Amino acid sequence: MLLRQMRYFTAIADCGSFTEAAEQCFISQSAISQQIQAVEKELGVELIHRENRRFTLTPAGEYFYRQSKVLLEEVDELRRETIRIGQAEESKLRIGYLKNYSGQELHMAVAEFSRLYPEITIDIMAGTHEELYNLIRYGGVDLVISDQRRAFSEDYENRVLLECECFAEISGNNHLGTKERLTLKELKQTPCILITPLEQRGGEAAYYRDTLGFVGNFLYAENLEEGRLMVLGNRGFLPLENIGTMPPVIPAIRRIPLYRADTPVKRRICAFWLKKNANYYIEEFADTLHKLLE
Repeated sequence: MLLRQMRYFTAIADCGSFTEAAEQCFISQSAISQQIQAVEKELGVELIHRENRRFTLTPAGEYFYRQSKVLLEEVDELRRETIRIGQAEESKLRIGYLKNYSGQELHMAVAEFSRLYPEITIDIMAGTHEELYNLIRYGGVDLVISDQRRAFSEDYENRVLLECECFAEISGNNHLGTKERLTLKELKQTPCILITPLEQRGGEAAYYRDTLGFVGNFLYAENLEEGRLMVLGNRGFLPLENIGTMPPVIPAIRRIPLYRADTPVKRRICAFWLKKNANYYIEEFADTLHKLLE
């Protein structure tokens, strides 16, 4: 039995819905159902009694839920403490940011913070939304700069940095490259290029499709440079958030505002950190970046 399956089960019980739990866990509803069926088959007992579109936990399911919550909390604490001990040798600030971030303000904030606090080592790493969520959750970083996809949690400081509009980077050789703005409907026949690792492709595509309303096919790149090379090859368009001052695009690529019908596609960008790990340097860096973005 996998810890991941326990997380799926507790998410279903907490949400009271397979659909909401699947969205929260960034997998499809059919996949989360299959995982629960696999656990029931392994244990040889029914955990969830299904009736039409409703379900209840069986007595065995109630016990499994309570014990899984305890075990998962212990595992999370084990990971956090292990990481904290392993990284406690020096004073450092560990920052995670979105892989497809291309604004200049983050670089400026790092430079300004280093000038003011030269005694603090800054470690920076890029990741997808889900990778950053796991890093901050398990203590792999102190602060993440990411888009908001979940409801704000009371366990975190949730600093809204800005609500930004989105663009499509598309080849100048594409017939849509002459437009002043592009709608998701117009891009239906043009593949959308997502920056995400292999194991998170399904969840990332589901978010862009089901939550943001993107239609059509998806292609995938490991990093922003690879994504832009795919754009240059006219293989699809690359969605990007307008986070601060973006660098100019090369002549062969057009950067065009994205619309859902007559409404601009927007994303909320935030700084997140665990309240229990809050300190002066985390808050100072978040304030510095917020001022630069404003």
